[in-house]
Amino acid sequence: MLRFWVIVILVLGAVMGLSYWAMGAMLPTRWATRGRFITASLDVVSVALFFALIRWHGGLPEAFLRAAMIVFSMYWMAKLVLIVLTALVSLARNVHHAVFVSGGDTPADMERRQLLKGAAILPAALAAGVYGGTEGRTRLALREFDVPVSGIDEKLDGFRIAQLSDIHLGLFFSLAEWRELLERAADMKADALAVTGDLFDDDDLNAKAASILDEFVPRFPKGIWFCYGNHEHFRNISATRAALAKTRIRVLCDGNGKVLDGARPLWFAGVDYPRSRSVFKLDGAASLDAALKGVPGNAVKVLLAHHPDFFDGAAEKGVDLVLSGHTHGGQIGILGVPLVPPVFKYMRGVYHVGQTMGYVHSGNGSWFPYRLGCPPEIAVFTLRKK
Repeated sequence: MLRFWVIVILVLGAVMGLSYWAMGAMLPTRWATRGRFITASLDVVSVALFFALIRWHGGLPEAFLRAAMIVFSMYWMAKLVLIVLTALVSLARNVHHAVFVSGGDTPADMERRQLLKGAAILPAALAAGVYGGTEGRTRLALREFDVPVSGIDEKLDGFRIAQLSDIHLGLFFSLAEWRELLERAADMKADALAVTGDLFDDDDLNAKAASILDEFVPRFPKGIWFCYGNHEHFRNISATRAALAKTRIRVLCDGNGKVLDGARPLWFAGVDYPRSRSVFKLDGAASLDAALKGVPGNAVKVLLAHHPDFFDGAAEKGVDLVLSGHTHGGQIGILGVPLVPPVFKYMRGVYHVGQTMGYVHSGNGSWFPYRLGCPPEIAVFTLRKK
């Protein structure tokens, strides 16, 4: 946890420094100094309030905390967008000058150019900051995918699996929103629902969340299936297990279950995510072996794995479809491409490893309340005869 906060501080410091540069590149000199002073003051105040709220938030109304954190995220993401746009505009201008302007013969009114640049970039950065903290993180995307599978009969042809992931129940995702999301998922008329971890993220709400999920079991004829994520292990995993044991939810913790008979029977398997594993150096070979133990060789295999690092091992085991999450799709992207550093080998969307199809879900919630170009989603996978 200490390493996490060190990373947060380093990231905030980098954004502060780069935004100082952006102000100088974007505004005329007489305005840049004032702009830098104002933003530096806001930076210090916002960071101080952020850590104060984290340390002494007990007793404060949830609505106030939620609003404060959303405003904080919008402000800092607007600064990040400002940096990116300023860098792109500056690069484009330099390329244009090098290619089309010869020898500096054309006089340049640099102050006027910077003023025009600021007039274009500042509103865009502000709009992106506000959008990502409001509409961008709440507007739900509905995605449909066909999964070609050889040798299946009419029982499996057209079988539909809906996936939810990374709800992160708590400050930024309420029980009411959880129920609404399940209603939307049930409206997709899927045969089964897979929830791939990081749902239970608030010990005060987890038992009720399990009960709400159980209410929707009749809406999915072939059941609701669940695998643990790292945040279940960050919380009181024993209490969560006890709550799930009172429901009809099929928990796949290094285990499996038959879903449907047929020429090729359908089996779901799921791996655990124990806290002792490193997030970035996941070694799930033992879990994968346990999860697939006893599954017939001719079965259509669907693996629920919170971490997408299981894709490669699942492909070696002949798994047909792997459903994962964990990465949140980066939460920030352009045209479906994540802008965050490629920490994970598999980051967002559909991947194919040999004959195995893997999907990294963008998540439905977040612990950082901001999404830009990476909306929450319900993904539905339809098995099709190849």
